[in-house]
Amino acid sequence: MEPMQGVVPAVRKIKDFEKLLKSDHKIIILLETRIALLANLVKYAKQFDKQIIVHLDLINGLKVDQYGMELLVHHMKVDGVISTRGNIISMAKKNGLVAIQRMFAIDSSAIRKNIELVDKTKPDYIEVLPGIIHPIIQEIAEQTETPVIAGGLIRSTEDIELALNHGAVAITTSRKELWNYNSAIRKFKINN
Repeated sequence: MEPMQGVVPAVRKIKDFEKLLKSDHKIIILLETRIALLANLVKYAKQFDKQIIVHLDLINGLKVDQYGMELLVHHMKVDGVISTRGNIISMAKKNGLVAIQRMFAIDSSAIRKNIELVDKTKPDYIEVLPGIIHPIIQEIAEQTETPVIAGGLIRSTEDIELALNHGAVAITTSRKELWNYNSAIRKFKINN
């Protein structure tokens, strides 16, 4: 799978998903869908050479046990998963999927417990929410030596830049107006 970097779109609506299929984005995160739709969405995305990461805590109708993981890996062919649950991250790693541990940084205790979980599960990435707490992003990246993704409450290009400048390797956002920020960076670098 391509490394996660820059802005990675997270979609809830089918019409937004369809727009992303024609975009330059190689990775799409699927949020809040139903198990009955998931296989077709992944299959359709693969026709456009897209990689799909699924937020498993938000998929209605999916029981994420070993059988559910087999369904995701062998039949749906997702590329990666996001979850707050350590057992899911461990199963994803065992099955060769990109595993993203979602972490809510609500207080010092939650951060400490999540870092302990990361030490056990060894995810490929950590998604820190809210993504606007820049000093915490940097602290988590340094403590875990795991690439950090900032997500949640990212509302502006300034939020993106601050997170990236404080140790985040990527940003996840469902705000459509920020999805093309990567293109704006490339155009700026080319022209200057």
